Amino acid sequence: MTNPTIPLWDIFEFSAQGPSNGNPFVDVAFEAEFRFGNRRVKVPGFYDGEGTYRLRFSPDTEGEWRFRTASNVSELDGLEGGLTAAPARSGVHGPVRVRNQFHFAYADGTAYKPFGTTCYAWTHQPIAMQDETLETMAKSGFNKIRMGVFPKHYPYNTNPALHPVYEKTGDGEADMDFDRPNPEAFRHFETQIGKLAEMGIEADIILFHPYDRWGYADMTPEQDCRFLKYLAARISAYRNVWWSLANEYDFLMDTKPMELWHKFCHVLEENDHLQHLMSIHNGDPAKNYNHRLPWITHVCIQHWDVKQTPLWREAYGKPVINDEPEYEGDLYQSWGSITAEELVHRFWITTIRGGYAGHGETYSDPDDLIWWAKGGKLHGESWKRLKWLRELLDEDVEHGLTPIGTYYGYPWSRISGGIDGVNGVRYIYFGEHQPIRWSSGLPTDGGEYDVDLIDTWNMTIEPAKIVEAHVVPTTRHGTLIRGGKADADFAVELPGRPRLALRVRPRQK
Repeated sequence: MTNPTIPLWDIFEFSAQGPSNGNPFVDVAFEAEFRFGNRRVKVPGFYDGEGTYRLRFSPDTEGEWRFRTASNVSELDGLEGGLTAAPARSGVHGPVRVRNQFHFAYADGTAYKPFGTTCYAWTHQPIAMQDETLETMAKSGFNKIRMGVFPKHYPYNTNPALHPVYEKTGDGEADMDFDRPNPEAFRHFETQIGKLAEMGIEADIILFHPYDRWGYADMTPEQDCRFLKYLAARISAYRNVWWSLANEYDFLMDTKPMELWHKFCHVLEENDHLQHLMSIHNGDPAKNYNHRLPWITHVCIQHWDVKQTPLWREAYGKPVINDEPEYEGDLYQSWGSITAEELVHRFWITTIRGGYAGHGETYSDPDDLIWWAKGGKLHGESWKRLKWLRELLDEDVEHGLTPIGTYYGYPWSRISGGIDGVNGVRYIYFGEHQPIRWSSGLPTDGGEYDVDLIDTWNMTIEPAKIVEAHVVPTTRHGTLIRGGKADADFAVELPGRPRLALRVRPRQK
């Protein structure tokens, strides 16, 4: 029999028939070892109902792979096969990895800059609304979406879920056997992940959350770990998966203490052969998880004060994604009622200061059809400006920006400045400030530069008016004397209104 040909980072699936009596989810162990030369990769299998067991594997190296199964039941043990890994399909770049410490790239080296949004329970809505969500994502410019495995019970999100995540034992919503996953629910979930992958969108999978009326948040530690292993076996072969251990993990500490969160990370490490990105999200801004731990790949945080982004980079030494800098909307809760202008402003601050931000939209609706909760349609204005910002960065910036100076290091630290270390492009964002002339952070090397003035809300770019650099007045702060000379080769005259930015690009020779 000829081995199937699988392009890099696509999915090879092997299935076999085995026992269906008892509880196969708990009683049957099933895995395989994939071999490529001297490499050995363990891949867990899973039970998919009706006596069917499956293995999923995503090759990362071209050539011939072989595998052999191992199981505690004879009909699943010692099965062998293989595949031929071919070059990746056009547009497929592999899983996202950390690159250059504070930024991201796909496995093939292509730069990735996350511009994400949040739709917690979109896969639990009626199918027509899920289709609408995918259509909206296709035009929005977002390349990452935060989404939960479990449905969510919270204001604006109280409708029944499309599928119970575990098999039912009675008529009540909470009547489920947490030792028996519902394959139908997981098939649907992974189908939607696959659709996102084909659209080039990363699926940031939230594994646990406290907003629950079904009992998912109160499973035993053993059930939690089996859930993680089962989910990893089913979806870790999808190239676009990210692991987010929790939404607001600190609100679950009464049932899931810190050592259990650590264990969850290790369970995923042991059962994810692609070793996807992994992080965890806080509720209380003062209770961040220790993102310096080695199994955490990047910082996932929620905080309204986005000007602290360089401090989080320095504290954790990893990429920073502020997935909840508050949401554009009109809810009575303060976190869901900032203006579109303010959310765009916070994106620009975060981005220029070397981090990444997340979008959310929370406009009230008589039927509670709110994007942040259920997906559907976007009604706000920020997404258009964020799409434009992403396109701007994709044109100019190779990896991401490095903050110019430190948070408290310069007298102009209230202004956001960042530079791309590869091509020397720098951005300065003035935000709420409206100076009529500016020079701090501009080049000092005597080179030639093209300088553009950007209106971040109206999405316009025009050549900036260059004027002579001015001498900074001498001031004394303790023993540190500042000023007395020009702080750049030139200055820029500005129109004196907020929400402007400068783009400074080395002139091509």
